[in-house]
Amino acid sequence: MPMSAAIANTGKARGQWLAALITSLLFLTVCLSWGTTWLGIKIAVETVPPLTASGLRFLIAFPLFLSFALIRGDSIFFPRSHLGFFVFVTLGYFSLPYYLLNYGETHVSSGLTALLFSCMPVFILIFSALFLRERIYLSQVVGIGIGFASLFMILRSQGLSLAHDEFSGVLAILAAAVMHALCYVVTKKQGAEISVITYNTLPIGLAGMMLCLVGLGVEQPDFAAISTRSWMALTYLGLCASVGGFIVYFFLLKRLSPVILSFVFIIFPVFAVIIGSWYEGQPISRDLALYSALLLAGFAITKVPVEKLLAKQV
Repeated sequence: MPMSAAIANTGKARGQWLAALITSLLFLTVCLSWGTTWLGIKIAVETVPPLTASGLRFLIAFPLFLSFALIRGDSIFFPRSHLGFFVFVTLGYFSLPYYLLNYGETHVSSGLTALLFSCMPVFILIFSALFLRERIYLSQVVGIGIGFASLFMILRSQGLSLAHDEFSGVLAILAAAVMHALCYVVTKKQGAEISVITYNTLPIGLAGMMLCLVGLGVEQPDFAAISTRSWMALTYLGLCASVGGFIVYFFLLKRLSPVILSFVFIIFPVFAVIIGSWYEGQPISRDLALYSALLLAGFAITKVPVEKLLAKQV
């Protein structure tokens, strides 16, 4: 092989290795960003009521999204034919689910919140079968069964006899997961042509404004009593988790297969449980570790159906 060709091949190999390394680091960044989101919410709602906390997070994120829209030349307005879809996204993806998550974390630990929310891809699978007529394989049904049985054991092992407050917190988080899943499926059907920046910018701004206004009327927050820690958490949620994590995620979506990238939803709860346990001073019990591993393994099965893999090998 000529020397020039060898040098070119070496340079190409190094470029591929560097690209793979950067992609891996970005994947880890998304996992860490979304894994720490739950602790950020927990800290935010320590001194900020849930409605107000949800709204402030979005109002902090909105100017940055608006800047991206202006830089890229993307419209912040949905097509007129998608007005109903715009309302659905604003209310069903941003406003109500994020309030429910904030409310849930006033009663449930951050790690358990992440585990509960990790059910979301399963709900996507179910809604995809109902509305998009996508097939559900037997192995996926088994995975769903393992996942939800493990979730039940987690709730039991955590000593959640589910008094009224705890039960309402769990239901709120699961409801948020269901609403997000439904929104993802509806978006796949109706909003595929809408740019990512357009999809997020105006809904986030309006959701933030509405949540804050409702919070002012219902919760009557005392802004003077908001701690520095809560303000820092809200800033982190608005800038890093909402904007940074989102941008990196969609950057990776163009470079990784959706199946591989979807494992973010399996990995980030692990970070959330570990970080939440450290912050809240609650050691991870053997039962919690075991049932969490089973839960995430069950949900991982739903993403890679065995029958589909075998069919490809035949």
